[in-house]
Amino acid sequence: MNSKSSAPVPLHGEARAFEERFPFMRPTLPDLKDVMEEYQSAYQSGLLTNSGLVARLEAAVAERLGVKHCVAVSSCTSGLMMVLRALGLSGEIIVPSFTFFATGHAILWNGLTPVFANSELDTWNVSPSDIESKITEKTSAILAVHLYGNPCDIPALEGLVRHHHLKLIFDAAHAFGSAYRGKPIGSFGDAEVFSLSPTKLLVAGEGGLVTTGDAKLAAAVRAMRNYGDSGAYNPEWLGLNARMTEFNAALALRGLPLIDAKVQRRNSIAQTYTKILSSLPGVRFQKTHSKDTNTYKDYSIHITPEMLGMTRDELANALLNQNVETKKYFYPPLHQQSLYRKFHDPARNDLSQTEFLADGILSLPIYESLPDETVIAVAETLKRIVNSKRDGQAPTVKPTPRPVATKSSRRAATGR
Repeated sequence: MNSKSSAPVPLHGEARAFEERFPFMRPTLPDLKDVMEEYQSAYQSGLLTNSGLVARLEAAVAERLGVKHCVAVSSCTSGLMMVLRALGLSGEIIVPSFTFFATGHAILWNGLTPVFANSELDTWNVSPSDIESKITEKTSAILAVHLYGNPCDIPALEGLVRHHHLKLIFDAAHAFGSAYRGKPIGSFGDAEVFSLSPTKLLVAGEGGLVTTGDAKLAAAVRAMRNYGDSGAYNPEWLGLNARMTEFNAALALRGLPLIDAKVQRRNSIAQTYTKILSSLPGVRFQKTHSKDTNTYKDYSIHITPEMLGMTRDELANALLNQNVETKKYFYPPLHQQSLYRKFHDPARNDLSQTEFLADGILSLPIYESLPDETVIAVAETLKRIVNSKRDGQAPTVKPTPRPVATKSSRRAATGR
C-alpha cells in the first residue's frame, strides 16, 4: 500500500471513540498464587529447569491432544529448528509466504532453501494446489501453518506428502485449542510445534511444545534441546540450549484448564465482529470449516480498497486516531522481506495472490477479557470511519471508557 495515502480521517474537534488507548492484546493468566503454589516444590528443590514440572506439562498436553509424545522447548522457533534438523531434511522446503518470519527462520537456520507458496483467498492457509505445482526433485518437506489457529486442509497436505514421499511439519504456533473435524491439532503430520508466548492462548511466558507420534523424532528433539546430549555427556546431535524452565511449565500447567473457555470466548468475539462488519463492501473474513475449531489467536479482516473506499493503512491510522490499536499480521509477506527476497524469483513464482492478502490484512483487538460493549464499539467505530470517508465527512463518535482489565490480565509483549 502507498503510505502517502495513509493520512488519518480528520476529527475536526470530535471526541475520540475511546478516551484512552487500550492495548491490542492482553493475556489472560491464571492466578499468580496458584502458579507459585505449583512452582514452590521446584524452587525449594533447586531443580529450576527441565525437571518434574516440565515432565508433568508434557504428559498433560500429550493426554489432552491424544498424541504419543510431547517435548517442551524454549520456543516455537527453537522447536521448529530442531524438528527440521531431526528429520534430516535437505534441499527445498515449501512454506507459505503469508506467515510470521520465524517460520522461515527455522528453514534458514538449517541451511535449507524456502520455496514460497500462495495462501488461499478464503481460509488464508497455504494452498495445497499451489504447493503441488512447486514440488521438485529437490523438495524434502512441506512446512504448513495453521494461520491464526485456523486448521489447514490436512487431508490434502497428507495426500501430497504420501504421493511425493515428503515430510510434513505444521507450525501450530497459533493453534493450541484448535481442532480439525473434532480432532485436536497436535497429532497431524510428522510433527506439530506450538508457541506458548504471551500472545497465545496457552501462556508459559516463553516456551514451545513439539508433538509427534514418532518416538525417534521425539528423542532427537529431547537431546537437541539439551545441547544434543541425551544424558551420557556425549552429544549425538548438534543441539542448543532450548530447555523450558520449571516456572514456565508451572504457568502453562495452571493455564491448561482455561483453554476451552478462552477458545469459546474468542469465537464469540469473532462472531460479533463479523456480524457487525459484514455489511461493509470490500471486507473479507477468514473462512473456517463448520466442523473445525479456530482459536482466533488473531481476528483479522481483509480490505479491498477499491470496494471499501479507503486503504488498509488509512483505516488502521484512522482507528489509531480513535485509540484503537491494530496490527498487520502478516505484512509484508516473507518473500518481500530483506532476508528472503533472494529466494524468490517473480518470473518463476507468481505470488500475487499472497501479496493481495498481505496488502489488505488488518488484525483487530481480541482477547478474553475484552468486554462485549468494547468489541461492539470497536466494530461500530470502524464502520463509522468507513462510512464517513465514503461520505466525505469526519466520523461522529461517542467516547467509550477504556476497558477494565481483570485481575488475571496483563499486557503482553508484541509477537506473532
